[in-house]
Amino acid sequence: MADRRGDLTVARNGKRAEGGGVDRTPAYASITERLRRGIESGSLPEGAVLLEGPLASIFGSSRSPVKQALARLEEEGLLSRFDGRGLLVGTAGEPIRLKITAEMFDMDAAAMPAAKHFAWQSLYYDFEREVILRSVFGRFRVNELALARHFNVGRTVARDLLIHAQQVGIVAKGEKSHWWIVPLDEARFQDLYDLRMLLEPAALETAVGAIPTPVLSAMAGRLEDGINRAGDAGIAELDVLEEELHIGCLSYGRNPEIVEALKRTRCILVSGKHFQVALQRQPFFDSFMEEHLEILQAIGRQDVNGAKHLLRAHLEASSEKAAERLAAFRATHQVSPTSYFV
Repeated sequence: MADRRGDLTVARNGKRAEGGGVDRTPAYASITERLRRGIESGSLPEGAVLLEGPLASIFGSSRSPVKQALARLEEEGLLSRFDGRGLLVGTAGEPIRLKITAEMFDMDAAAMPAAKHFAWQSLYYDFEREVILRSVFGRFRVNELALARHFNVGRTVARDLLIHAQQVGIVAKGEKSHWWIVPLDEARFQDLYDLRMLLEPAALETAVGAIPTPVLSAMAGRLEDGINRAGDAGIAELDVLEEELHIGCLSYGRNPEIVEALKRTRCILVSGKHFQVALQRQPFFDSFMEEHLEILQAIGRQDVNGAKHLLRAHLEASSEKAAERLAAFRATHQVSPTSYFV
């Protein structure tokens, strides 16, 4: 019997698909806080240049959580871009290329930043993928104890995985407090896209003019960087770029009920990448960044009608691509056993 840790729950053309998990370690929350403290305390002086690579070494992480942490601080106005590599502490002054050390963050250089309560997050991408790929074949129960054993973690970590998946809308609690996969067939996919096409332009209409210019500029800069690197972005970075428009920008809208209703559609926002990877298409990710950038530019001009039109066209195109990917996946894959689905 194959090792459960390497087992994929959905096989391609009747055979087990091969693939490794992508670490989405959101130690970015911890890293963001440590960087913020360093800036606010003055340990990181105005003009200091921060680079992803050295920071990743200090925090014992991959580049992805560092990139997300830097993005958050740029949105807050604590960091800024300049004509060179990296980000600048503050918004003015000449770049200072000094050696960044662990002591600037009041931590031991050898210390790992990820606290125990982040354990579920390093496992979440793999779990999310398995749930979404299984969801197209119907409703299955998720056994919490078997899930914990599969990942060799405690029940608390397994429950954290399930709670986050519930927030995304891919699992739900049912009878007898059992966890169940929420089926994601073609009809539900289209219903959720229809909901997005109705609500997202309405949310965007009231968000235009309310999104701070530095936030828009930071988002546009990251999109331009992603476009220039032509497919070199990792999954965690692509997730951030997707969420910045469809969640971040819309959260500035005046109607919180629309934003709350849109949470029901989160599952299709994250599902596309899993289908593309499972289908082994090259490149794995169709380009959405140019479309996002056009929308952000219209928002920056406060062109409400233009931004709404571009957003609606983007969602219509995404809906067609999603339907095609879902049909292709269903035609070429079948369910195979895994330990924590019943």
